[in-house]
Parts: sequence; structure tokens; C-alpha cells
Amino acid sequence: MKKAVLWDFGGVILSSPFEAFNHYEALHGLPADFIRSVNATNPHDNAWAKLERSDVQGAEFDALFADESEALGHRVPGAAVLGLLSGEVRPEMVALLDRVKAAGYKVACLTNNVTGTFGSAERAAEVGAIMARFDAVVESSKVGCRKPEPRFYEIACELLQVEPTDCVFLDDLGINLKPAAAMGMTTIKVTSAEAAIRDLGAVLGFD
Repeated sequence: MKKAVLWDFGGVILSSPFEAFNHYEALHGLPADFIRSVNATNPHDNAWAKLERSDVQGAEFDALFADESEALGHRVPGAAVLGLLSGEVRPEMVALLDRVKAAGYKVACLTNNVTGTFGSAERAAEVGAIMARFDAVVESSKVGCRKPEPRFYEIACELLQVEPTDCVFLDDLGINLKPAAAMGMTTIKVTSAEAAIRDLGAVLGFD
């Protein structure tokens, strides 16, 4: 029997930043998914990985990402990418989170993030209200490791006092789901809110 549900934030509770990346690419004449290809090159030690672990900060990331993207054919300022990350809240996913919590499951947010605020005070308050629902929040910028490093998932289990086999984990990236599955978690790849609601409902026995 499952005891806990672990949630990615961007791409699960929030809409995926990949949509914003694609819009930027189209606007600037870049190949589709170019920004994702930069992030996928040397994924454990590139500018993006360093930023999410807080090994570098904004100005240094701006230059590092620009150099990495230029090496792949198109120079993109890191600051421009950071401006595309906010995403929109998916209210149906917040409602699902509330239902899962009301049913007695422990809930945690596992997010690869960067230091800083979510834009306006209103936006920060909206995100803060969602984060307050979780029993635990594991942020890469604070713990010094990130998905898909196994330690990141271990921290979440320790905070909730559960075993990996007790957990369901939702994320929109397969690379982040693989180590969780290898640890024994039931994993759900989120392609849309509708699919996530259906798939999690099937696992937990919700209507």
C-alpha cells in the first residue's frame, strides 16, 4: 500500500517551461528544442546543473549558458532562459494534490530550482500557498544535489519517513523518473494534467 506521493513542480503543478522555450526559439529563429539540447549536453556538470545546485549564481550562469549554447551553434543568454521559467499554475493539479493529502497520503515536492523569487509579490504568494500544502519540500538550490541524483530522492524519503517502495513519484521528465523507479518507487510521467489525474487515480484507487 502506498503511503506518499512525490510531486515535481515545474511541468507537473506548473505548466512546462518547455512551451516557453519553444516560443522563444520560434521568435528568435532557433531550431525547435535547441534550449533543451543545451541543457541535455553534459547534463550533470553544465551551467544548468551548476545553477540548480547553487554552484553558480545569475551573472555567472548567464555567461556560462551563452558560451555553451554558442558551442552548439547559437548563442543564447542565460538570463533570457531564466526569464522563461515561471510557468502557469495548473489548478486541476492543485486540486488533485489537495485530494491526495485529504485521503491521508504524505506529500512532498521534489524540485530542481534556482534561487530567487517567482516574479511579482502576487505570484510569489500563489506559489507559496501551494508549497505550504506539502509535508516536505526538497529544493536542489538548498540541498546541493538535484534530480536525477539518487541522493535527492533519498532526502525526500527521509523527510517523510517512508521507504521508496511506499512512494508514487510524478515528473514530466523520464530522466528524473528512472532513478526513482530503480529505487522501487512507482513512477508516473506527466504529459498533461488530464493524463496525470487518470494515472495517479489508477494507482491510488481514486474514481
